Amino acid sequence: MHNKTFLDEKDMLLSVANGNEEAFEQLFSLYHHQLGVYIYHLTDSMELAEEVIQDVFLKVWLSREELAAIRNFKGYLFVISKNHALNCLRKVARERLHYEQWDDSVIDMAALSENERQTKYYDLLDEAIDNLPAQQKKVYLLSRHQRLKYSEISENLDLSKETVKKYLKIAVTSIKNHIQTNIDASILFIVILLNL
Repeated sequence: MHNKTFLDEKDMLLSVANGNEEAFEQLFSLYHHQLGVYIYHLTDSMELAEEVIQDVFLKVWLSREELAAIRNFKGYLFVISKNHALNCLRKVARERLHYEQWDDSVIDMAALSENERQTKYYDLLDEAIDNLPAQQKKVYLLSRHQRLKYSEISENLDLSKETVKKYLKIAVTSIKNHIQTNIDASILFIVILLNL
């Protein structure tokens, strides 16, 4: 198969818009180096520049039908590349900030005594139990704190055993969700370590 040499960019874009992979490869070859230099200057990261170029050209290919309407492809390419690079930099900054905050909170938690860590965890557990609806709370406390069997709870609360099972399952799920939503990542990490 012979590689067709396109007379102008518009001809190349029309071929790409029609799904011509050779034309897309030529378009990529034409712009990837100068785009890489541009993105590298924005990000100061070769790895990030390569990722942005791949993402941008993937976007170009996936939305190739729109290429026929673009008058200044180079301008279009550089604008979407700049926007994508800035979004990537924001994401990296957010991740770095999140990591630093998490790292700081782990250091803070490490400074707490084991009693203080456990107290924080159990306070959160108590809060989760207090937030349960009345019947679920009764079933949970009778099961977990008083160690009653389903049949005993059923008799005590005048509920069927199936209802007791259902309430207990819902209560446990609700408590887990509350703890997972509200627990500080460092407490969770330390609680996991304590339970190993």
